[in-house]
Amino acid sequence: SFIGEESVAAGEGSILTDNPTWIIDPIDGTTNFVHRFPFVAVSIGFVVNKKIEFGIVYSCVEDKMYTARKGKGAFCNGQKLQVSGQKDIRKALLVTELGSNRDPETIKIVLSNMERLLSIPIHG
Repeated sequence: SFIGEESVAAGEGSILTDNPTWIIDPIDGTTNFVHRFPFVAVSIGFVVNKKIEFGIVYSCVEDKMYTARKGKGAFCNGQKLQVSGQKDIRKALLVTELGSNRDPETIKIVLSNMERLLSIPIHG
C-alpha cells in the first residue's frame, strides 16, 4: 500500500492497514518550501502491521540523510545518533512548532501547552 502526505492533505482518505505500506511526504515542510525557508526534507517511512519498520529523511538543503530502523538505531549520513545526556530541563533548549490547524479548540490546546513550556526556566 501507499500513503502520500500531499494527497491526504488534499482531502483524500487514507486508512493504515496491516499491509506493508510506504508513507511518503515528498516535500516535508511545504510551508517552509513555499516561503523559501531552507528547512525542507523528503520523508519516507515503511510500516508493516501498523508498526514502523524504518524511516528515511533527506534534508535537501543540508545534504543530510537521516535513517532509522526498528531495533537498529538512528543515523545521520551513516554516523550513529544518540539523544542528549542532559537530565536537567533548565539547561535544555526546547524547540516547538505551532502546527497548521487553526481550529479554535486546537489553538486553545496548543497555547495551553506553550504556556506550560514557557513556565519552565529553560535556556530557550
